[in-house]
Formats: sequence, C-alpha cells, structure tokens
Amino acid sequence: MQSLLQVALTLALILASQTAPAQTFPSKPVRIIVAFPPGGGTDIVARIMSPKMSENLGQQVVIDNRAGAAGIVGTELAAKSPADGYTMFMGTLGNLSVNPLLYSKLPFDVGRDFAPLTLVVSVTFVLYVHPSLPVKTVKDLIALAKSRPGQINYASSGNGGAPHLAAELLNSMAGVKMIHVPYKGSGPSFIDLLGGQVPLTFDSMVQGLQYVKSGRLRAVAVLGPKRSPVLPDVPTVGETLPGYEVVNWFGMVVPAATPRDIVTRLNTETVKVLRMPDIRERLMANGAEPVGSTPDEFGAFMKSESAKWARVIKEANIRAE
Repeated sequence: MQSLLQVALTLALILASQTAPAQTFPSKPVRIIVAFPPGGGTDIVARIMSPKMSENLGQQVVIDNRAGAAGIVGTELAAKSPADGYTMFMGTLGNLSVNPLLYSKLPFDVGRDFAPLTLVVSVTFVLYVHPSLPVKTVKDLIALAKSRPGQINYASSGNGGAPHLAAELLNSMAGVKMIHVPYKGSGPSFIDLLGGQVPLTFDSMVQGLQYVKSGRLRAVAVLGPKRSPVLPDVPTVGETLPGYEVVNWFGMVVPAATPRDIVTRLNTETVKVLRMPDIRERLMANGAEPVGSTPDEFGAFMKSESAKWARVIKEANIRAE
C-alpha cells in the first residue's frame, strides 16, 4: 500500500511540475527584442502593443532595441536567449524569411532556433521621395533613373530588409540602376532622407506617414496590390509597372525550446491585444493591418514567404552587400 501511495505521490509531483510554468508565468518583466533602433516600424508597432500586453500578463513588457548588421545582431540575441517565455522577438520579413536566403553563414537557424508565436501585422509599404527630387510618379522616377544610371541613391533599413528588396525589385523590373545606401534601421535612414542627404526610400507607412502628412516627404506610390484607404489618392507601383508587389509583415517568435503551454499563453495574450478596437485603430492609422494567427499558421506562413522570396531574389539577382 505504501509503495502505491509513493507512486501516486510521484506522479502528482510530475504533473504539478509540468503545469507549474504556465500557472506561475510570468513572475518578472517580459522583453520584446526589436532588431532595429527606436523609431523604426517594428519599434513603433511593439510600443503600441506593449502597454496592453503588460496589463494582460500582469508584468511589465519592455522593448529591447538591439540594432546592427541588417537585424542579425538582434535576431541572434533572441535566438540564444533562455527559452523561458521572458524573451519574445518582433521579427520582420527580412529577419525571419529573407536574411537566411541572402547570407550563407548566420549565427542562428531560424527554423531550428525559433518557435513561431503569431503573425502580428501586414504592413503597407510606400515609395517616399524628398521634395527636392523632381519625381511625382513612378514613371517620373524610372525616366530619371534611366537618364542618370548609377547616380540616384536610395536609403534602406539595411541589407536584405524589405526596403532593400523593394528597391532592387524595381531596379530589376524597370531596367534601372539606383544605388543602395544601407543604414542600421529605418529610423536612421529617415533622418538622412528628411535632411535630403538621400533622395528616396521604400519603407513602411508606419515609419513615414507622419512626414507625408506634414509635407516633409512625398508619397509617390504604395507597393502593395491595391491602393491604401489611408492614402487613397496614391497609386500603386503596379499601376505603372504591372506585376510589381511588395508587402512587408512583422511577426512574433520565441526561442524554440520555450514550453508549449507558455507559447500558448503568449499567443493568446498577443492576439487579444491585436483584437482590441483602440489598438487596431492605432495600427491601421499607421498602415499596419493587425492579423493575429495561431503558431502553426504563422510557421506555415514563414515557410511560404521564404519560398516566394527565394524566387524573387534569384530572378532579381539581389545580393547581400
């Protein structure tokens, strides 16, 4: 009888230890690593969400900006963080699906080192130009670039990011040669764009809409398949260059060995925030459409995006510089 009681007690302790993480999580602040400086699109979205996530989780959710090497620095830090649920990573199309295609040697493996949490937002991208550039349409830009090959610079958030891909796709499809000037994030790139040091960029509406509204930048075109309700009078690039389309996205992942029950908890609370009317309104006003998905759905989406962009990168001969 005593041995049976001991077995029962042992089983009870094992079950308790398995459920304990979800019951006690979180017991300290949670961080969201952003692989770009403050002021970029991922940073803005994370900061819009974090106060409500803090309320939901009952612990402070802090943003940890770790910029450098086209997002590789922050991605590596996230991949090698403890798999305890206290580190989430707000990744992008570039971080999670494109960099592994451009760089032969990375200090992490996205498929091996991360567990998907949720697709956060789909982001409208815009072709922005400084008012000093005599360009009001995509047709104008292509004509100017053809008349001045190798003389027009464009800014990007870094090698392999969506702004870089967007510009190189236009170079390839339009038969022009604009020169890439990579920065350590969208925030720094916009400082030089606003100052006129570089004349144009392809970046998120989250990042640049405020400057269009203030007249400091001109929105020439949106990069998605249809016009944006936020900028209804701005045409798509595809209206001039059929077949051109770039849509960026931000998604949340955690270190791969994070316990499944904690992944489920973080997914539930993140999706709950994305469905809050005030958060949806703020994100939509910035050109970021809230999504919210299951971990499995986001994992399948990342794989499909990698396959899609592998074809584009090969066809456009896009390289990590």
